[in-house]
Amino acid sequence: MASPTRLDGQRPWRQGVFPVLAFSGYTSFFGSRLGPWGAVEPHYGLDIAAPLGSAIRNWWGGTVSEVIADDRCGVGLRIRSGNYEHIYCHLLGSSTAGVYRCGALQIHRGQRVRTGQLIGRIGVSGRTTGPHLHWGLRYDGQWLNPVLILRAMAQSRRIAPAS
Repeated sequence: MASPTRLDGQRPWRQGVFPVLAFSGYTSFFGSRLGPWGAVEPHYGLDIAAPLGSAIRNWWGGTVSEVIADDRCGVGLRIRSGNYEHIYCHLLGSSTAGVYRCGALQIHRGQRVRTGQLIGRIGVSGRTTGPHLHWGLRYDGQWLNPVLILRAMAQSRRIAPAS
């Protein structure tokens, strides 16, 4: 597993945003886990619970490299930001021919998306037991623990106390 503190000297992702506004809690963390169907399995992301239909924001500006539609992730997006790749699974809506649709929102493969831009809504598509966002991060193809990135983001924004 790669470490966010050793990835690059600049760490431009510090300006990223937490992807879920209506945060309800974490339901599953990065690493090995007992899956909802009883088997021990690797979990390459962070599951963030929120009410069905809640807004999902883009963590960090980049380009949509894939619009996902499969049995595991369900409806989802893969976004590339330099050497980073962020994956959003279990979205509300549909995905066909490289376009994600949810109401009036449309996101397509190759589209540039800004930091904090609305990119989807919390759903229950794919292999899931309830409404949440599965948020995965990779750097140069290696999975990262999103909690470490969130912690580093928060620490980088702390203002030193006045002396």
